[in-house]
Amino acid sequence: MKNLKKNKETHTLSMGKKTRKGFVVYAAIVICLTCFTTTAFAAGDPIQVVNNLSDFIFGLIRAVGMILLGWGVVQIGLSLQSHDPSQRSNGFLTLAGGAVITFAKEILTLITG
Repeated sequence: MKNLKKNKETHTLSMGKKTRKGFVVYAAIVICLTCFTTTAFAAGDPIQVVNNLSDFIFGLIRAVGMILLGWGVVQIGLSLQSHDPSQRSNGFLTLAGGAVITFAKEILTLITG
């Protein structure tokens, strides 16, 4: 029984150069579109300052969620190519988590009313 465990090897699938380059470009575009266009202006009203800061932080959270969405799509694509069910389930979990993170502000607004 011990010999079976010693000979068992695991192989990880690595992304190819084109996939890695495409994912890096996708992540850079998402960060540029969501973070650099959001400006937190200071205002005379303290509540407005807090609201501006909140919008900025939710913009950063949205960027992370969109990156996770992209990574989930890449994982699902790689799992379909290699017929790996565990990677496919991880891809769908990452995709679902990215969707929840991306729409966190809307979900919180819906919950709080």
